Amino acid sequence: MNNTSTTQKLAKLLRYYSLVSTTEAGSGHPTSCLSAADLMAVLMYEGYFRYDIDHKDNIWNDRLIFSKGHAAPLFYALWAVGGVYPKDDLMKLRQFGSEVEGHPTMKFPYTEMPTGSLGQGLSVGLGMALHAKLFTHTDSRTYVLIGDSEMAEGSNWEAMQLASHYHSDNLIAILDANRLGQRGETMYGHDLKSYEDKATAFGWWPIIIDGHDLDQIRGAYKLAHTVKDKPVMIICKTYKGYGVASLQDKEGKHGTVVKREDLPAVLFELGEVDTSLVGKISKPSKIESVKKFINEYEPPTYKLGEQVATREAYGAALAAVAQSNPSIIALDAETSNSTFADGVKKVAPDQFLEMYIAEQNMISAATGLALRDMVPFTSSFAAFLTRGYDQIRMAGVAGSNLKIVGSHAGVSIGEDGGSQMALEDIAMMRSIWGSAVFYPSDAQSTTQLVEYMAHTKGLMYMRTTRAKTPVIYGPDEVFTLGGSKVHGDPDGTKDAVLIAAGITLHEALKAQKALLSQGKRVAVIDLYSVKPVDEKTINAACDGSKKIIVIEDHYAEGGMANAVQSVLRNRKSEFISLAVRRLPCSGKPVELLEYEEIDAAAIIRAVETG
Repeated sequence: MNNTSTTQKLAKLLRYYSLVSTTEAGSGHPTSCLSAADLMAVLMYEGYFRYDIDHKDNIWNDRLIFSKGHAAPLFYALWAVGGVYPKDDLMKLRQFGSEVEGHPTMKFPYTEMPTGSLGQGLSVGLGMALHAKLFTHTDSRTYVLIGDSEMAEGSNWEAMQLASHYHSDNLIAILDANRLGQRGETMYGHDLKSYEDKATAFGWWPIIIDGHDLDQIRGAYKLAHTVKDKPVMIICKTYKGYGVASLQDKEGKHGTVVKREDLPAVLFELGEVDTSLVGKISKPSKIESVKKFINEYEPPTYKLGEQVATREAYGAALAAVAQSNPSIIALDAETSNSTFADGVKKVAPDQFLEMYIAEQNMISAATGLALRDMVPFTSSFAAFLTRGYDQIRMAGVAGSNLKIVGSHAGVSIGEDGGSQMALEDIAMMRSIWGSAVFYPSDAQSTTQLVEYMAHTKGLMYMRTTRAKTPVIYGPDEVFTLGGSKVHGDPDGTKDAVLIAAGITLHEALKAQKALLSQGKRVAVIDLYSVKPVDEKTINAACDGSKKIIVIEDHYAEGGMANAVQSVLRNRKSEFISLAVRRLPCSGKPVELLEYEEIDAAAIIRAVETG
């Protein structure tokens, strides 16, 4: 443990680097760093936080997430002052190509999760805390620094209720209540009792302290380490810009750096600093990596012509691979009896997490698990996953090994009506950096793609269908990233190439059968990999075709037609997009497919017209 004098000097040094690095950068949020410097100095350099620098993947390491990612200069300074990152590199803040970006990213070697989109750090931290508590059974703790402004985000409260439900006593939130947000006072200002009441109501153990009193900070961490069965929130009264009188508790200073000509005077206010000081970061008691092993397993098999919904096939396939690999975890938003993720719960209950109807928290918590070397499969109705778009976006920024499965996609779900119909999900997931998008049409392709997702790193999305569809592929067929399947003769001059996936593939095959009986030459492409698409096969099949017709149970914007158009080299063929263009309503699936003109009859008309 450092003594108070040493810790005060280290906190002052953290403030110094937060000021000089942002002035050098010409942008940043120094005042947001200054308010939390005392909290972080005690945590990092007095032994409460334990981290083995030489073994970053040690499952006994504690984890630190800055949910208030705009305080990145303080985060970087913590590790530099801790002697594990070059102090000189702090002056590269926000420079092109630098590891120390404007908000923490995975480029910086000690970042647990990219932050900056507020309200997500606590959910990610929950995932990491659950990893330690439920899956590796270590005494690792996860600390999350939260800003008071972001406490208005609903995702925080989703995380708080679930952390309480799972008795996550290894999750410690540090609320930096510095009163001032971007444009003025926060919702509660320094009314810490309101935060305390809410934390208590959500089943947390709240601790109110003066966030600049080192003894109170120590006492809070000591108490937090003794609390059992409840997560802890340390609610800290702090002042934005603390330590510099001209900046402290002043409005209009958020995101404002000290001008270069004013820096000497500000540093004079801060007082003398010793840049040679190094804070000691304590190590955990053990070193251990995640144990990985894969047992042999038998995937489900299906007979040709058998009627099976792809959502059912997903559940069966995931249950099979989960039994083979304890790192595979199923998370579901209280829809597991419809997504069929409950198959995992039945055969491997310790590998299933009920996340309830809180999709934003589910996605971020799964991201936290993925960043701790688990393979999380998250599932819900595809329409409801759209509310977690920002969380999915940040999972992509993190490069996480997250798997997402959306069921009940498109108008083909039938009578439940428009609010339940995912018609934007392909566009959403195609837009995520580094993502893959799969849309299988039968049980066999679904099974193989689940296996691929489980054994291949990357953020991947699978769209599944409510209705039962016939099995059209045998067990010897292979389905991989960027692949497709061609039905019919792809070579030579053709009247049309029909490109579809999922439910509309079966409509395209019906149309193909009818058109072939009329003497038309028609090929069908099963575009089961929507991102990336099979550019080579598409162009080869479409070469010499009079018409290229894409049929999808999805809105036209951003869907499969856009994906196909992005790779087509042959612009001589007439290109037709059959997609959902009317506001859908309740009805039988066959009625809705006809209403939206994406059924077999509409496809035949498109081929025959003109």
